Amino acid sequence: MSHGAAAERRATLRVFLCGDVMTGRGIDQILPHPCPPMLYEPYAHSALDYVALAESAHGPIPRPADFAYVWGAALAEWRRMAPDLRIVNLETSVTRSGAHRPKGINYRMSPENAECLRAAGIDCCVLANNHVVDWGAAGLRETLATLRRLGIAAVGAGGDRDEAMRPAILQTDGKGQVIVFALAATTSGTPTGWEATQAACGVNVVEALSDATVGDIAAGVARHARPGDVVIVSIHWGPNWGYAIAPAERQFAHDLIDKAGVSIVHGHSSHHAKAIEVFKNRLILYGCGDFLNDYEGIRGEEEFRGDLSLMYFADIDPASGTLLGLEMTPLQIRGFRLAAAAPADVAWLRTTLDRESAHFGTHIAATSAGRLTLA
Repeated sequence: MSHGAAAERRATLRVFLCGDVMTGRGIDQILPHPCPPMLYEPYAHSALDYVALAESAHGPIPRPADFAYVWGAALAEWRRMAPDLRIVNLETSVTRSGAHRPKGINYRMSPENAECLRAAGIDCCVLANNHVVDWGAAGLRETLATLRRLGIAAVGAGGDRDEAMRPAILQTDGKGQVIVFALAATTSGTPTGWEATQAACGVNVVEALSDATVGDIAAGVARHARPGDVVIVSIHWGPNWGYAIAPAERQFAHDLIDKAGVSIVHGHSSHHAKAIEVFKNRLILYGCGDFLNDYEGIRGEEEFRGDLSLMYFADIDPASGTLLGLEMTPLQIRGFRLAAAAPADVAWLRTTLDRESAHFGTHIAATSAGRLTLA
């Protein structure tokens, strides 16, 4: 790296983002300290059933695997790209609580196995999603306490409404603060009954992507952000499958940028990557896809390639909050571990993302090293 390039990198804020990190259920079972495997699903009664499905698809999985095992090829990419911050949507409860909510699917991982998050160097876990309260209020409280113990910031859920709406304020090395807000839209399947109140813990749930919600975030930015801070809004929204972007989602993302000064809109909930837009030099990720899950061997929706993951590395000018570049590393989930994607899979992802992003005037290119960038 030249001196000029090194100086430019030092002046650039690099943020790692990804979609849903689902380290519960089957993945919890292969780590050193699993929860009891009992499930309350109509089609599986043990989390070990998901381990067996994955092994039938891709061969034996080591048990117990060490905490770094699940991240696989992502570890080298984090070292190579050296992001200033690593932000994920943690879509599981971190608890040994047995008070499951009768909702069909309940994700949990043990607090002891949450060490895998520290093995990945995660700085902030978004908790505004439709699985963090799968094991009741006790499960949510234990999740929050575990992340505090690990020194990982949490956002989007809390002991009361004020805490659930409060942003995470993340410090960087000489590049200012990053302010992260998080919310879950009911379109993602997050129950309205999970909404935090002044008297009860819960999630920052919104029923409508409204002007009032934009106003709440703008007020939060005015209250917490300083000049030069970069603002990210992380949103769990929309269905698990399909590429359509609702007009209300696009308008909401634009309003966050126009009216609240947001630099990145970080969308998730879809099990596969969706379109990318650059609006007024600000980044909108409409759906980042699953980053890690225990779905191997499950049949259905294969055309969306939910086994493929993306690491998003966004370079931001901390002085202006504008996007300087976006690099994405394609990976594949195999054996409950992230592996390098094959060239054919990289090409498929590029074609698919380019097709969907073209609707918003954005194009995706492949690099000679098998990664993707904004064209």
